[in-house]
Amino acid sequence: MIGKWMQVCALTAMAGLGSATALAQSKYNFQPPQSAVAQEIYDLHMIVLWICVIIFVGVFGVMLYSIVRHRKSVGHQAAHFHENTTVEILWTVIPLIVLLAMMFPATKALLAMRDTSAPAMTVKVTGYQWKWSYEYLQGEGDGIRFFSSLSTPRDQIEKSAPKGPNYLLEVDNPLVVPVGRKVRILTTAQDVIHSWWVPALGVKQDANPGFIKDTWFKADREGTFRGQCVELCGKEHGFMPVVVEVVSPEKYAAWVAEQKKKSAAAGDAGGGVVDGKAVYEKSCQACHATGVAAAPKYGDKAAWALRLKQGQDTLYAHALKGIRGMPPKGGAPDLPDAQIKAAVDYLVAAAK
Repeated sequence: MIGKWMQVCALTAMAGLGSATALAQSKYNFQPPQSAVAQEIYDLHMIVLWICVIIFVGVFGVMLYSIVRHRKSVGHQAAHFHENTTVEILWTVIPLIVLLAMMFPATKALLAMRDTSAPAMTVKVTGYQWKWSYEYLQGEGDGIRFFSSLSTPRDQIEKSAPKGPNYLLEVDNPLVVPVGRKVRILTTAQDVIHSWWVPALGVKQDANPGFIKDTWFKADREGTFRGQCVELCGKEHGFMPVVVEVVSPEKYAAWVAEQKKKSAAAGDAGGGVVDGKAVYEKSCQACHATGVAAAPKYGDKAAWALRLKQGQDTLYAHALKGIRGMPPKGGAPDLPDAQIKAAVDYLVAAAK
């Protein structure tokens, strides 16, 4: 129970720290709420804020008045008294009333956040270092699965190009859901603890390896809503944003049909030519571009020297088995073998 109360506090404390676009709309407060739960969190925040303002003005007003009007320099002498029963009752009863006033809306918000019953669709979200995977388990999109990786160009990250409007908050494949439908989110992780967070929708849930946790949201309007991983998960922690695309039921049905068509085409095109560079940039770049997590850095001949001596077939085998927890084969959804081999070819060519 304490953990859930802490989750409410975390949501209320962090919900104003999202994308640059939302902050421009609401610079000094939360992002505009786009779901019923987000609205409850916002209302709770405002109730607690005004209670704190009233307490602050009252306490510091009395202190300031006492300091100014009863100071020694104008002839006042300190009074000596103790064991005032009335005062002790007041400073016990008044805080209790204040806490009760905050408890009821907080409990209401907490219960709403935890009610994952009767969803229209269920999506499993898996955190990796450093990307997300989405797998549709229930609903119209059942069977669809894909990775979602940062799409901000490297030249912007390396400061050789101007930053875009959604710098570090844009992905190649957003989570797509229909407006007005309850979406249950199941979170887990492949490697370390991550946390899936979209403040405008009032949703935040940790993703722990070996555990499944759930949360939910129902967007009130169409739009693109951005969030981030908010659990320090390693070197590239700041490079795994969350993007949720809320569309009309008609557009969602069309998107589902398109995804299933792509899936079928990929399954039939076993002998086709695969772009190793594109696979590398989508699924391998997070580690191999920086040489993190024991991954040999792209183009670093010294780092690749020993590996090249092992031979191409050994490198294929290592990548296909997900040696050292390489995400493409570290867990579902797997990349096709042909794509992994093409990425290995691309890395090897750069290292020779």
